[in-house]
Amino acid sequence: MTDENFLSAYDKFKNTVFSVILNYVRNAEDASELSQDTFIKLYTYNGEFDSDEHMKAWLIRVAINSCNNHFRSRKYISASPISEEIPSGEKYEIDELIEVVMKLPEKYRIPVHLFYYEEYSIAEIAKILDLSEATVKTRLMRGREKLRKTLRKEDWL
Repeated sequence: MTDENFLSAYDKFKNTVFSVILNYVRNAEDASELSQDTFIKLYTYNGEFDSDEHMKAWLIRVAINSCNNHFRSRKYISASPISEEIPSGEKYEIDELIEVVMKLPEKYRIPVHLFYYEEYSIAEIAKILDLSEATVKTRLMRGREKLRKTLRKEDWL
């Protein structure tokens, strides 16, 4: 892969890769580190891609595998401690719906993210996650139901 092709791919897919990883690890510093690892794998990859969509799917698969390896590691420690306070002078605006999605169990959170935020089809999600289409449909249905219940409890609906 040429440097120019790599930089182009990085610009196109850096947000997608980061958001997928963040959905897994729930920590921005760990997500940043794992994103870098994912793009290093892209840079050193010797194969070719049929299209940008093929490359995007490959990057998401590599990102998910990196997350799984991250959690399997016996040395797993979050890159940053959980802060109990927001630093003074800084305000953070949180998209409450994304916050609710992030609270879903991983097996529902990832398909919901890929379907609604990355706009993958059920067949594409099944291929990326190495699941059957029926399993993806079930997880999306159950994820939506959990979201409905949570949103009703919080008086959103």
